[in-house]
Amino acid sequence: MRDGDGGSARSDRTGGKRWTSPLRVRRAPAWERQPSPWREAKPALIAEALERATARPSGNWFVVGASREIEAGGRAYGRTVGGVEVVLWRGEDGGLRGGPGACPHLGAPLRDSRVVCGTLVCHWHGLALSGGPYAGWEPFPVHDDGVLVWVRLDSVGGEPPLERPVVPERPRHEGAIDAVYTGVGRCEPEDVVANRLDPWHGSWLHPYAFVNLRVAGTPQGDGDDDAFAVDVSFKVAGRLVVPVRAVFTAPTPRTVVMRITDGEGAGSVVETHATPLTPRGDGRPRTAVVEAVVAASDRRGFALARAAAPLLRPMMRRTAGRLWRDDLAYAERRWSLRRAGRFPG
Repeated sequence: MRDGDGGSARSDRTGGKRWTSPLRVRRAPAWERQPSPWREAKPALIAEALERATARPSGNWFVVGASREIEAGGRAYGRTVGGVEVVLWRGEDGGLRGGPGACPHLGAPLRDSRVVCGTLVCHWHGLALSGGPYAGWEPFPVHDDGVLVWVRLDSVGGEPPLERPVVPERPRHEGAIDAVYTGVGRCEPEDVVANRLDPWHGSWLHPYAFVNLRVAGTPQGDGDDDAFAVDVSFKVAGRLVVPVRAVFTAPTPRTVVMRITDGEGAGSVVETHATPLTPRGDGRPRTAVVEAVVAASDRRGFALARAAAPLLRPMMRRTAGRLWRDDLAYAERRWSLRRAGRFPG
C-alpha cells in the first residue's frame, strides 16, 4: 500500500513486520523559486563555528589517503603534507609503516620505490628500510583506522602531539560500505572546513543532489550543541527522493563530520578531511580534500549492497567528485577573497 508521502509498505512473510520503501515522492520548487536562505546563513555564525573548530586539538595528525590504497606487497604510497614529503607502505605483517619521503642516501623519491617482503627498497641504490630508524632516516608516527591512514607531523601541526588521531565514531566496519574520494583545490584547509560549515548552500549550489533543504538547528557554541542540524532530501531520480536529518560537527580543525541521525541510513557518516599540501603561508596553497563515506543500514537487503561494494565504490566516488567540483570552487573563491582582503566574513 502507499503511505502519504508516496513510499510503499507491505507485510513481511515471516513476522508480520511491514517493509517500507526509503523513497518518497516530493515535488520540489524550481531552483529560482525555492526559499532563499541568505539571511539565515550569517557570515558571523559560520565564522564563529570555524573559529571553535580551529581551536580544537588535532594532535598534529593529518589524513593521507584511503587505507585500501596501501596494499601489502604493493608499491609505496607518497603524499606531501604541509610541504613535507611522506612515504607509506605495509610491512610483512600488514602493519602500516611511514616516514620521510626522501631517501637519506642521495634524496631519491621513496614513493617510487618497491616494497620487497615488507621492506622499502630505494630504486636508486638499493638502500633498504624496514620502518625503523636507519641511516639518518627516522619514521613518522602513523595510524590506520581501517578506512583512512594518518600521519603525525609535529613540525607541520605545531600543537602538543596526541598518541592517536581523533577518529570520528563510525558504523561498524564489517556492517558498512566505505568509499574514499580525494580531490585537490587551491585554497587552505579552513576554506574547505568553512564550506562544510555552511549547510545553507546545499540545494542552491547542488540542485542536482539536494532538495527541500532546511537548517533545523545552528551551533550553540558548547559541547554537543555545537552542531548544524539539517533536514534535506537526497535526489534519486525525477521526483523520487530520500529524506533524512543530518548533523554537521567539526571535531578537529581540519575535519567536518556529517552524520545521518534520522531517516534512511541513520548512523552513516561522511567525513571530510582537509590536508594541507603546501607549507603554511604559501602564496599558492593547495589542499587535499579526503572524504570518506561510511554507509550503513539495518535493512536486510543492505547485505546485497555490501556484497556489491567493489561495484558501488566507484559510483560513490563519482558522486562525491561531482559535489566537490562545486564545493572546491566555493573554497577556492573564499581563499582568493580572503587573500585580497575582500571576504565579508
